[in-house]
Amino acid sequence: MSRLRVPPPVPCAPPLGALLRRYSAGSAVTCEPVDEGLLNRGYRLRTTRGRYFLKHHFDPETADPAAIVRQHRATRRLADLGVPVAPPLPARDGRTVAVVGGHAYALHPWIDGRHRHGGQLTPGQCARLGALLGAVHAGLERVMPAPARTHGAPAESADPADTLTLVDDLLGRVRRHRPADSFDALARRRLLERRALLERHADRRPPRGGAVGWVHGDFHPFNVLYRGDAPAAIVDWDRLGVRPRAEEAVRAAAIFFVRPSGTLDLPRVRSYARAYRRGAGATPAQLAAAVHRVWWERLNDFWMLRWHYERGDTRADPQFPATAALVVWWTREYEAVRAAFTG
Repeated sequence: MSRLRVPPPVPCAPPLGALLRRYSAGSAVTCEPVDEGLLNRGYRLRTTRGRYFLKHHFDPETADPAAIVRQHRATRRLADLGVPVAPPLPARDGRTVAVVGGHAYALHPWIDGRHRHGGQLTPGQCARLGALLGAVHAGLERVMPAPARTHGAPAESADPADTLTLVDDLLGRVRRHRPADSFDALARRRLLERRALLERHADRRPPRGGAVGWVHGDFHPFNVLYRGDAPAAIVDWDRLGVRPRAEEAVRAAAIFFVRPSGTLDLPRVRSYARAYRRGAGATPAQLAAAVHRVWWERLNDFWMLRWHYERGDTRADPQFPATAALVVWWTREYEAVRAAFTG
């Protein structure tokens, strides 16, 4: 999935007066931006009647009011099934999307909680996380309409010839960057390393993905809130859509369970994956195919370097060392990674 999307410039503070008049939420007392996340814009809002999360739906790809309503309907139905979510609050007219000044907003209850990386989870909690994602996928299958035959059809996997052209372009950008710095040195080393891997494994390009279904679309540590040892809410449903489900499970694990050194914590992955398979009704063969596709996707993906060199956007730079190292390690330990997801 391409992440080469940079949000528009941050506008002035949200129009609280006009927004709150649409709700039975009192008057604003404080409103503070929530900084976590690369593509989210939200506010911690306290009013005379309580605490809320105010979300500004600004991403052009997901800010369509009809799509937002679909997300809201899905979370309400998942909540009815017992999935921990934070559905939006209805305004006085019953709507959950408020459009003010051409911008779409939604008001949610404030959920006290914290984010937890996979390394902070016990094996039992890893299993609970996998079961949670499995419950999301199974629940969405129950509450959302069945995908049309062509809805969300898996895309072709990346063509290594195109990726090698991109590698050469990025190497040129690194070479021309002035003043050269330590990030440039790491980028150059990883690009050369990746080029060699692509040339060596070009014949392993996978076919189109497997069976599709409704998925959260962005399941990672910043989108799961914990209260104590238990998940309190899954948030940020902007990427809700129809895609290969098992691939979401593998992508999530590669984010939750990556170590700073760029390796995966395979015992934790195994606990997570077993519980996911039970909860989602997924087979080991489906997870094996998903592991291969996500590995290939990572091998061909340079979104962090494109942000840095094409857009001058450095927000993802801290993630690059571990993410780049993971691709190399995953290639070397391919069989062990697949066994962790399927055993």
